[in-house]
Amino acid sequence: MLLTKKLIHSLCLLNSYLLPIKTRLLVAKNFKKAMNLPKPRKLTSDVIGALAVGLAAMLFAAKGVFAKELYELGVSVEALVTIRASLALPMFWAFAVRHEGLSLILMTPKRAICAAAAVGVLCYYAGALLDFIALTLIKASIERVLIFSYPAIVVLLTSVRDRQWPNNRVLMAIVLTYLGIFFSIGGFDSAEMRANLYGASLVICSAVTYAIYFLVSEKYTRQIGSSRFTLFAMSSAAAALIPHYLIHHSILEITEISAKAWLLLIGISVVCMFLPALLQAEGVRRIGAQRGAVISTIGPPTTVVLAALLLGEQLSIWQIGGVTLIVIGIFVLDLARNAK
Repeated sequence: MLLTKKLIHSLCLLNSYLLPIKTRLLVAKNFKKAMNLPKPRKLTSDVIGALAVGLAAMLFAAKGVFAKELYELGVSVEALVTIRASLALPMFWAFAVRHEGLSLILMTPKRAICAAAAVGVLCYYAGALLDFIALTLIKASIERVLIFSYPAIVVLLTSVRDRQWPNNRVLMAIVLTYLGIFFSIGGFDSAEMRANLYGASLVICSAVTYAIYFLVSEKYTRQIGSSRFTLFAMSSAAAALIPHYLIHHSILEITEISAKAWLLLIGISVVCMFLPALLQAEGVRRIGAQRGAVISTIGPPTTVVLAALLLGEQLSIWQIGGVTLIVIGIFVLDLARNAK
């Protein structure tokens, strides 16, 4: 009897080893379902999305550091902005053609193309020139945090357009943001305020152009998508920047740019413009605009750290407080806007 039991047990073990692979996989799959094991796919997608948004914010934040180094190498503002746009434009076209197809791009409604072109000239031509001129006058860390205040301008413009007073939470965020701007450009230090006022004014004007770009793109990206909208905006900006450069500078200036400067120009075009734009779009697609906006607040502190380490910039206590208030204000503002 004992021998029979052992024989049956041995046959069962042998049979389990001889089961077809598909059968064993099916058993394992059903066992996992029965145990209700969590699927890691969603978690992985969220982590990738968060990393993409965070990396995009940090890459955008490096723009001022690149610009300051290029100015030291003798590259003019107009040359920097024009070459940056010209180098990035083919990459945006290649990406759009690959993912949307040339036929779909050519079928874009004319109204959407005109809207994208108009705000592209406003933001990536006029706004970019103002921003990069400001970087010759103020610290890179201050420039970045002032540009980062554009969501507050979006809210103000939206309130005027819709004739609707913002709620208390939004008003508190706006007050914090503009109080932060006041302290960032010097606060109660009159000498610091005078030194930064003009440059800061240029950056805030640039932030206004970005806010207008955001409001227009919000409408048309629902119709044609962000890829095509950005493509037409960048194309129109490049079309405006190239003649602007040729009017104010000799083409020979480009031939005098050093090899090191060209590497930095390629870097600012790819690392601080093209790649972060793609990473931000992909990250927001995975985790949503609200969480993306919160994670992107890592941008201004990143610029402060990079500027301190690479450029030797030092911020006063008032300016550090101002940077903190702006980041908190935009954080609260994004939460309030997405909670609607």
